[in-house]
Amino acid sequence: MDRQQISRLAHARHPIAAPLADESVARLLDRAMAGTEQGLALDLGCGEGAWLLRALAAGPGWRAVGVDLDAAALTRAREVATALGVVRRIGLHHLDAREFSSKERFDLVLCVGATHAFDGLLPTLAAARELLPPGGRLLVGEGFWQCEPSRAALDGLGAEREDFADLATTTDRVLADGWTPLFGHVSTEQEWDDYEFSWTGSLAEWALDHPDHPGAAAAREAADRHRTGWLHGYRGTLGFVTYLLRRDRGE
Repeated sequence: MDRQQISRLAHARHPIAAPLADESVARLLDRAMAGTEQGLALDLGCGEGAWLLRALAAGPGWRAVGVDLDAAALTRAREVATALGVVRRIGLHHLDAREFSSKERFDLVLCVGATHAFDGLLPTLAAARELLPPGGRLLVGEGFWQCEPSRAALDGLGAEREDFADLATTTDRVLADGWTPLFGHVSTEQEWDDYEFSWTGSLAEWALDHPDHPGAAAAREAADRHRTGWLHGYRGTLGFVTYLLRRDRGE
């Protein structure tokens, strides 16, 4: 069972692939789309299109483009868009987000929980810069250290200390790169717990329901390993912040 399939199963009941409650997602999109009845949004690493589908539902005058390497996730996004009656307003591209380019500029670019596709936050900001017009907005989500990570936390994440910084340093790096935060949301412990229990529980439940599937053992092992890494490692250590950003004037 490949990583993409495991991720799809794990997010079956939490389609937003980040520790964000539905209310937080709605509030972030409301701020990101405020004052714009018509617009064009792009999600780099869109998965099943959860962010874009919610944006299209909230903004009848908006159009959207999603980019992802998971063909099955894009198929699911298209199916849901059809069921919601918004499929004519969304374009989906089976492509590495780093390879996406467009002559058209986007009013809103999203990359929440997918900055690893660009090898980190600052390269993600650089990619978004090329896709936004003056005044365009970026909604980007990134991890940060809530406290100094222990060896168990690093092992649980499969990370190194330098992969993240604390919240203040992370924000300073965004500012130094020529971006102004317009809004931000730091995920709560409840949002984290809901996300992690949903991730591991959905995957484990699928394995229980499909005992004869050749991938059942791998799915259960992935759920157990993830749960252990979280509860015995990075719970309370890794935070998550979602910024709404605009480029500084003149940038």
